[in-house]
This record gives sequence, C-alpha cells and structure tokens, in this order.
Amino acid sequence: MATQASADFGLIGLGVMGSNLALNVADHGFRVALWDRRPEHGQEFVRRHGPARLEYHAELRDFVAALKPPRRILIMITAGPAVDEVLEALAPLCAAGDVLIDGGNTWHEDTLRREQRLRARGLSFFGMGVSGGEEGARRGPSLMPGGDPQGYRSLAPVLEAIAARTADGPCVTHVGPGGAGHYVKMVHNGIEYADMQAIAEAYDLLHRGLGLDNGRLAATFGAWNQGPLESFLIEITAKIFAVREPDGGALIDRVLDKAGQKGTGKWTLQAALDLGVAMPSIAAALDARVLSSQHALRQRFAAGRPAATPPRLPVSVQDVHDALLLSKAAAYAQGFELLARASSEYRWNLQLSELARIWKGGCIIRARFLDEIRRAYVEQPALEHLALAPHFRGLLSAHLATLGRVVAAAAQAGIPVPAFAASHQTLLALLSPRLPQNLVQAQRDAFGAHTFQRATAPDGPFEHYDWLGSGARA
Repeated sequence: MATQASADFGLIGLGVMGSNLALNVADHGFRVALWDRRPEHGQEFVRRHGPARLEYHAELRDFVAALKPPRRILIMITAGPAVDEVLEALAPLCAAGDVLIDGGNTWHEDTLRREQRLRARGLSFFGMGVSGGEEGARRGPSLMPGGDPQGYRSLAPVLEAIAARTADGPCVTHVGPGGAGHYVKMVHNGIEYADMQAIAEAYDLLHRGLGLDNGRLAATFGAWNQGPLESFLIEITAKIFAVREPDGGALIDRVLDKAGQKGTGKWTLQAALDLGVAMPSIAAALDARVLSSQHALRQRFAAGRPAATPPRLPVSVQDVHDALLLSKAAAYAQGFELLARASSEYRWNLQLSELARIWKGGCIIRARFLDEIRRAYVEQPALEHLALAPHFRGLLSAHLATLGRVVAAAAQAGIPVPAFAASHQTLLALLSPRLPQNLVQAQRDAFGAHTFQRATAPDGPFEHYDWLGSGARA
C-alpha cells in the first residue's frame, strides 16, 4: 500500500543533534517524517515523543513517499562517505524541486561537489551549518544554509521557525550559493577554537598567576559576563567553576588537561592558507590542543624540571580581562577577514553584517560585541579589516599595551599563553609600517632568484640582483 504524503518535513539521522532538531521542528507545528538506520531506535523515539507529530519509516522509500512535495529533507549524520551513501539512495526516490540539506560539519568542497551532482537531477542541495550544540538544536540554533535562492524560499518557513531569535530576528539567513553555508560554519568553528583557548589562558593566568580559587573564578567570570565580554562561552565558564562533585571537590580540577578536536579548526587554517589569510590566533589554539593531547610526553618533560610555584603576576584581574577582550576581538577579526576573502574569491556575496546578526543567538560564539561587528559592516560593507572600524580601533588603542604586559608577565612566570601572544604579535604586525620581511625577500632572491620590489615603488616592477656574486644587477 502506498504511503500517504502527510509530513511537512523529513529528517534522516536520530543522533543527539538530529533528535533534538526533529523535536524542535515538531514543536513549531510541522509534522516530521523520520528515518534512521536503526529501526528500533526510530520506533522508540516516536513512541516516546508522540506519533501525533512524528512518524518513523523503516524503509527509505516509504519515508520519501510520506513527505508532501516539494519535499524538504534534512540529513543529520556523520560527515564523509556516509553522506554520499545516503544521497545516492535518496536521490532516485525524489523529484525535481525537492530540497536536500546536509546539516553536518562537512568540508565545503564536498558540499559543492554534491550540489553540482544533484542539481543535474533537478534537486536542490544545501550545505547548512548548525551551531548551538544539543540545547541549541532543541530550543533554537543558529543556522547557516547555503544553496540556490529558490530552494531557500521552500526552506525558510521551517528554518525561520526553529532558529534562535534575538531582537533583530531569527538567527538564520540565506548565506549564499554552493558550499558557502558549510564554509561559514567552518570559520565559525575556527573562531570558536581561538575564543575558547583565550578564555582558558585567562583562567590559567588568574588561577596559577594570581591565585584565584574556583569560587573566585566563578564570581570573576560571572561578573565579566555582565560587561563587554558577555558571551555564551564566558557564561558557561563561570558555571563550570561552580560545579562540585558529591564529595565537595571541584569537578574542573579533576578533568584531564587533554582537549579533543573534530577537524573544523584544521579546515579553517587550510582554507586560510589557500587564500593567503593569516590566522595566528586560530593556529595557536589548534596547536595548543595538539600539545595538550601529548599528555604523557609533557609529564616526561615536566619530570626533569624542578617543581616551582609560578611567581605572582605583576598584573591585575582587570588587566587579564582587557587582554582577553582584545584577544577575542583579534580572533573574530581574523575569521571575518577570511570570510571576506572567500566571498570575493568564490563570488559568494556574503553579507558579513548578516553573519554577525545570526551569530548573536543560538550559536557557541554568540557574544555582545557581535553587535559592534554587525555595525561595522553595515556602515562599511567593503571594510577590509575589522581593526580599521572605529570600535575596534578604540579597543586596540585602549588595550594593546595591556595585552603586551600580560604576555610578557606570563612568559616570565612560565605560563604559556599562545593565543594571547599570537593575537598580540599579529596586532603589532598590522600596526607596523615596516616589517623585516624585506630581508626574507632578499634571501629568497639571493638563493632562488625570486625577485623583489623596491620600497620606493611598492607597485613597481620586480627586480633580481646578484647578491652573492659580483654585485652587478641581473
């Protein structure tokens, strides 16, 4: 018997994110058809949460037939070959005009390849970044869909209903074509890496360098969350320091200092290298996670070093606050510079002010100063770098010297602060009208005839000089 088309939206994959998104969609009045490779799991999910709004189909063909055309199907499974397998099975069952969405963290070039292949079948394919974790998926995530405009018109009623909302509207926008949605989510995650690392360094400075215990740390981060540092990550950091186990011990002190990663930080750096964009803060954060994973090696190094308590840092809690604020701003600036470069290179026409808007709610890097980022790009859509906007120039002027003092004090005390240091050095380089790379270029010309341009004519012709021979110009 043919399955009657009764569902408004389809979802494939009932893991943590998929399950919560399915419930979110259903909560907003849409009947949701579900498919998962584990029939018993899907059936139990529907039984537990209500067949009045959810329906599970063990056969993919029945799942597709249950959806009203044009069909809208969100795939929430592990990125990689599994997505291709599902699409290969799904596409022949769909009809022209149907919209398929990959909501995982997928490499944007894979998304572009899939979009082109499915477009030839008359299907609309979207790569959509989903940020906010388990709670965001359930109550309102930030959504970054990339695909054709007509397909977005079909998706908009559902996506705008389930997205987080701020005073400026739902935290979703049509990002752009092809792989733009997954690219934007990738950069979001890169910024997240740097933001988290900078917060961790602030914690280390306050705890080891200034002697704040967990109670004072909770209070300090809680207070910081009422000011310019207000953000989701600062908020949860304050709560983490307050968590106690049944015996009264602070759980944070019992967490092994090894941080994992799933690859999006690495992808961000790869994409930045491809476009010639420097991202030192994000690179420092990635390196810090790699070094943390070498736990046994670090213990061997530390065993040969005399145990010592770091000297009290000659900086204040307010100094660490200001250094963190500027380091976070530097990370966001690097991320938005990459988005601007990608938009130009791939002709995506990304609206950077809109990206700042949809990151204000639901997502992991939501923060108060995204309002300032949005304002900067509304006032200057072609802004070359956030550090040139008035608000961020003010942050530089007010806090660069403090960031430098904090980095120097940490070095003297033996406390590593790679993200703080990378942000500081990057900002110093941006503020330097002349850098020593004139010597690097001279070296390249001396050993490899790579040529150089003269400082008096930066847009002038390239020259080669016989640096190691007679001295005659070649």
